[in-house]
Amino acid sequence: MTMINGYPVKIAGTGKYIPEKIMTNFDFEKFLDTSNEWIESRTGIKKRHIASKEERCSDLAFKAGAAALEDAGISAGELDLIVVATDTPDTYCPCTAAKVQGMLGAEKAGAYDVIAGCTGSLTAMLTAIGGISSGVWNNVLVIGSEDFAEVLDWNDRSTCILFGDGAGACVLSRSDDENVRFISGELLADGKKYDLITIDKEDGRDSPVLRMKGSEVFRFVNTHLPAFLKDFCDKSGIIPADVDFWVLHQANTRIIDGLFKRLGASSERTLTNLENYGNTSAASLMITLDETMKAGRIKSGDKVVFTAFGAGMTLGALLYAA
Repeated sequence: MTMINGYPVKIAGTGKYIPEKIMTNFDFEKFLDTSNEWIESRTGIKKRHIASKEERCSDLAFKAGAAALEDAGISAGELDLIVVATDTPDTYCPCTAAKVQGMLGAEKAGAYDVIAGCTGSLTAMLTAIGGISSGVWNNVLVIGSEDFAEVLDWNDRSTCILFGDGAGACVLSRSDDENVRFISGELLADGKKYDLITIDKEDGRDSPVLRMKGSEVFRFVNTHLPAFLKDFCDKSGIIPADVDFWVLHQANTRIIDGLFKRLGASSERTLTNLENYGNTSAASLMITLDETMKAGRIKSGDKVVFTAFGAGMTLGALLYAA
């Protein structure tokens, strides 16, 4: 774990973009052996948004990034770096972030992508925070964006019902207030379980396809995430009950409910939007952050913990003093 020293870093603004098209659980009943009741009872998902055929990952990212810049009150020309966390890039080379940099007109900014499963946005945030705190950058735009249509197997009811499209973003900047800052961060991986969630090529398909060993993922998260967060809080000098608000990756409501029980923390101290969006992977944490901020759920002086888990298998956490 790393205590974040150097220049203090704050969240300067947030934004999101959600595609217009909606798929409800009832839509899946038309072509899969499943039901609204089955999906909702096992995942908590009621609907998810699907990008149009004209929208790609970069389009979603651009709109979320523009919204975050407007919220932060800074121009694209003031950015030093753009990082896009995604598992569904427009192309694997060049990076989607470079395309977004051009779309925004951020002429002074560098750009790169992060591919780290659903932990991608948190990974991107921590690397951006490190750069700002060390004085390399002043303003960094972090975007999580996903367009899953091309990588889902729409005949596989164990995966296609889970995921949705969307993008969220935040501007991270040097803070003028020493008390408003990120305090600590940690990333962890268990590469021996890399095959629990994959997006890879298969014979007979034109594009890579997402596969997931759902029961093993569920077991891994329930076993490792609570212990990881308890240890993270302990090394950060707090206990889970001290956390005023939790910004969580949205994957499954049973995972979220179980996490709070194991942590001995109140589930009222979080915002859950899974029923509206499904699992938006790397976009999930950023969309949730934007909705949390816009709803005024985080107050001045609050201790906030961000956490995510995903393919790899990867885990991550950040502690923020608002």
